[in-house]
Amino acid sequence: MTLTELRYIVAVAQEKHFGRAAQRCYVSQPTLSIAIRKLEEELGLTLFDRSSNEIITTESGQRIVDQAQRVLEEADRIKLMANKEKNELEGIFKLGLIFTIAPYLLPKLILSLRHQAPGMCLQLDENYTSVLTDSLKRGDLDAIVVAEPYHEAGLETIPLYDEPFFVIVPKGHKFEHYNEVTTKQLSDERVLLLTEGNCMRDNVLDSCQDLASRQKILGLSNTIQGSSITTIRHMVASGLGISVMPATALTENDHLLFSIVPFAQPTPTRRIVLASRRNFARPKALQMIKDAILASHLSGVRFISDNN
Repeated sequence: MTLTELRYIVAVAQEKHFGRAAQRCYVSQPTLSIAIRKLEEELGLTLFDRSSNEIITTESGQRIVDQAQRVLEEADRIKLMANKEKNELEGIFKLGLIFTIAPYLLPKLILSLRHQAPGMCLQLDENYTSVLTDSLKRGDLDAIVVAEPYHEAGLETIPLYDEPFFVIVPKGHKFEHYNEVTTKQLSDERVLLLTEGNCMRDNVLDSCQDLASRQKILGLSNTIQGSSITTIRHMVASGLGISVMPATALTENDHLLFSIVPFAQPTPTRRIVLASRRNFARPKALQMIKDAILASHLSGVRFISDNN
């Protein structure tokens, strides 16, 4: 049994296809297939069901694959331990961020990181929480920035900041001159939300129970879905409806497009966290990402220090 064979079975389990797994491992498909057959013979187990077009990991095989993943992670840790001169703050750090955070955090994070750890480069991935989580679990990412609630087996989170939501309305809307708006008042309005599958949509509906309840009754009759925060901002500016935005998505020049109204207390918020695999091999690099985010001076948020 070799680490190479373990990498092959992990790749096949994740890709569910021998050809794609071979491409990912930079070997020919026959080379990969022969190596896996050899491992199966050595173990006396069938790891993959090859009877259909999509390769399915057997129940016994899944347990072997999970252990192989852990072995590969520990092998990477040994490499770091063996090279005592290696600086954790040098080289590439693979960071994932959800769509509703990346555009607003990254410019300031990169400037902060350039000052604090100039030798650490970011390889970035913007995506949905579920996709980022899968990438993190299989080791394609080192850490991800996501919104709570977030609970995943084998992963741990570090709280970063709490971010309040605001209501944005077209010019001339009745809310424009309100000092504050309640979540209940939103339920009678045409509210523009992000498409399903986006965690910020869930954050808004969790915070605005009246709006969520009305949605269950009326479906989408009083809401319109948008694919991105930028799209929703422009639809609000055009007069199509109102929406709810996180503080970081608002700028000082937005008043030219629409009006921004605060929520009445208690203000709906979302908590942003940094998630990583347990026993991640570069704890100093992970801490540096957190420190750089805390030093990024995002406006309108409450940072959570180690003392909070």
